[in-house]
Parts: sequence; C-alpha cells; structure tokens
Amino acid sequence: MSPQDQVVQIATAHWASKFLYTAVELKLADCLADGPKTADEVAQKMGLHAPSLYRFLRTLASMGLFTEDAEHRFSVTALGQTLRTGVPGSVRATVIVMAGKLLNLGLDNLVYSLQTGKTGFENATGLPLFDWLAKHPEEASLFGETMVGFHGAEPAAVAAAYDFSGLGTIVDVGGGTGNLLTTILGKHAGPRGVLYDLPHVQDDARKLIESRGLADRVRVETGSFFENIPAGGDAYVLSHVIHDWNEEQCLTILGNCRRAMKAGGRLLLVEMVLPAGDIPHPGKMLDMIMLVAPGGQERTEAEYGALLQKAGLRLTRVVPTASAVSIVEAMVQ
Repeated sequence: MSPQDQVVQIATAHWASKFLYTAVELKLADCLADGPKTADEVAQKMGLHAPSLYRFLRTLASMGLFTEDAEHRFSVTALGQTLRTGVPGSVRATVIVMAGKLLNLGLDNLVYSLQTGKTGFENATGLPLFDWLAKHPEEASLFGETMVGFHGAEPAAVAAAYDFSGLGTIVDVGGGTGNLLTTILGKHAGPRGVLYDLPHVQDDARKLIESRGLADRVRVETGSFFENIPAGGDAYVLSHVIHDWNEEQCLTILGNCRRAMKAGGRLLLVEMVLPAGDIPHPGKMLDMIMLVAPGGQERTEAEYGALLQKAGLRLTRVVPTASAVSIVEAMVQ
C-alpha cells in the first residue's frame, strides 16, 4: 500500500465507526436475531427505506457483522451478535459511548485541548465529564456498562497475572459496578472485597455483585476518592482511575490511598503502561481521549514512577497481563 493510500485509509476510518454506531442505534442485530430476513422485511418492520437499507446491510456484511445469502436474506454473524441487547458479551453500550456523541463532544474540540491543555468535553458542555455523568443517570449507566465492554478481557487477565490469594481485604477504589473486583474474587476464594465509588453507581454495582453470587464477600461503600478512602485494606486497586485525572488530582487520590493503607499494604494501578518510542500501543490512542474527555493521561513506567514518588509511594514492579493493561504495584516509601 502506498503512503497516500495509507493516509486515506486513516482519514476514512471514522466511516466504519459511524456505520457501526448506526447499526446499533437501529438495533439491526436484535431485529435479525430470530433468523434471516431480507432488507424489505426489515425495512417494513422498522419503517425504513428498503433499497437504502439493503445497501447499508450489504456494507455491514462486508465488515463481517452480517452475512447475505443467495436469496438476499441477511443473518447475524458471530461478530454481529456482540451488538445485540442484553446478551452475554454484548458491546452495544460500548459502541454507543465510544462511537457516539458523548466522546465526540470532546474530540470535536481537540484543537482547543491542544491549545489549552484543558478538556474539550468541558469546553463543549460546561461541565467536567464525571460531573456531567452524575447529572445524567441514563448516560452514566451506559458509561458504566461501556467500561465493562471496553475493557473486555482485562479483568480475567488481571486476576490471572497477579497473586491475590494471600490478601485479606481488597479495596477497589473507583471500581464502578464491580466487574474487576468480582472477577478477582471469583478466581481467588480467600479475599473479601470493598467496592468504593460514587453513590450513583451503587444500584448497578449491587445487581452485578448479586448476579455473580458474591454479595456475602463484597461490601459496597460510597464516597469520593478525592475526600477519603476506606482504611485498612491489604491491597488498594485502582483500575483506569489515575489515567482519568490531571497530576494535582492524581496526587490527591494517591495521597488518600497512602493514608488509608496499613503497614505492608499494596497499591495496584491497573493501567495501559505506554511503551517508549514509536511502538504502537492502544494506550497511545486512548491518551488522546483522556486529553479531550476527562482531562487525564496515559503514562510510561518512568512517568508512573515519578508520579508515585511525588505521592510518597514507591513503584516496586510492573506486572504485565495477557491484555493491553499492566499492574503497577507500589508501596509506601
């Protein structure tokens, strides 16, 4: 492929994202879930223009989401099944958030972020991302579900890569609905857990914890990690928390963790640790989303070490996992 073709391919990448978002918005995978249908049948059911819909379904089939048979009937592929509503492994919410208006509000203001270092999302809405989500519960619920879908295989990879078995209490700080914590406890029978996050996520959290049969091992506590953190845990897990905030805010969070930690306690940051140089890594793309949306950043190992040292903590090791994230382990200096 020529350099020109490569650049054009990058320039048109957002087309596929928009097509995917529209497929989810129309719930096409749900419509086709009970068997093959022609574009005419789908269009009649959904009030769409059949010839245009046929062209759209044909395009989605070329992307692997659907497949067209000799009678021009469309069926859902294994890839398309992930777009269905309420099925295991669904990434529908992830597509709505990642390819929809929420993050585009920030990306449309990328130049502003590059000029000022401030978030494009707040420039567009007048509110920081998480303050905005607190005022929009439906979007907040979608965002929580998105984190489960977006981070996919990470919880199992984290639970397998690190030895949690000898710990008494694991405090998941900013743990959302508890996907990571319950995955860890599901693999390691010994520890108990404390899930700590803002009040607006507690209902969804309790539902997930109960659905995984761990209500007797997980205590849900609510509050802000900018103010205090439950004390006395053996390990404090912060998964994709530190990357959300600017350095001053990170030092507040880490300082609160340090004060909550007992002697010998561990701090475990689950983050995409960036490789140095030109090596491709999904965290480098995500770093731009952190810039325009919440105002945080992804970091290299050296940058995490420097940040932790400022907070009175010492980076002891970085544990890779079978996913894109690593576990940055730290202890009190």
